[in-house]
Amino acid sequence: MSSSSRIALVTGGSRGIGRATVLALAGRGLDVIFTYRAEAAAAAEVVRLAEASGVRARAIALDTGEISAFPAFVEAVRGALEAWSASGLDVLVNNAGNSHHAPFGQVTEADFDALYRVHLKGVFFLTQALLPLIRDGGRIVNVSSGLTRFAMPGSSAYGSIKGAVEVLTRYMARELGARGIAANVVAPGAVETDFSGGMVRDNPDINRMVAQGTALGRAGLPDDIGPMIASLVGEESRWINGQRIEVSGGMAL
Repeated sequence: MSSSSRIALVTGGSRGIGRATVLALAGRGLDVIFTYRAEAAAAAEVVRLAEASGVRARAIALDTGEISAFPAFVEAVRGALEAWSASGLDVLVNNAGNSHHAPFGQVTEADFDALYRVHLKGVFFLTQALLPLIRDGGRIVNVSSGLTRFAMPGSSAYGSIKGAVEVLTRYMARELGARGIAANVVAPGAVETDFSGGMVRDNPDINRMVAQGTALGRAGLPDDIGPMIASLVGEESRWINGQRIEVSGGMAL
């Protein structure tokens, strides 16, 4: 656990894709700071598992939709870095998210705003707030969705906002390139997690529908996504920038 280790920050790291990402990064030797919203016990377990890989890990509570909380969060991250005698972050993974399903004609302004605050406004301003802590040559990964490429009824607000995240990522790549910072999007397909109330994991009909519409014949798992994100911020992927990489097993081809 050297102070020269690369350090990653992952939002929404206590479960699902975020958890798999934290553990995959730890497995590659990165120290990891991650956020969780409410599940302190789950977060503590992820810290334990990450530390079992021989790295340092810390969980910090944050609602990524509450922009007013960002200054205090940045100071907490700064404190963690100082405790580790580290000069900054090398990787930022904007993964935290909430879900929503409703026909286009029934989406309310409150529904839309709840998604917008977390998935777009939160990603925009949290990344902005963390920029002074991200070292030159760093990597940013924003998590989007297969729903920006294929349209599934009931996901108009979610898919549209994730589409905006993909545009934002290209702007990040363009404007931060002078500092050697690369920014990319990873777009998962349907994954068996707690997301959307565990819909893909726990509803056999939906799981079967996803499997039938996926070239590799099954729904995704968190461990299909986390290691791919970890590889994207590795040295072997240094020349990938401003790209959308879908990790869906070939959904809706």
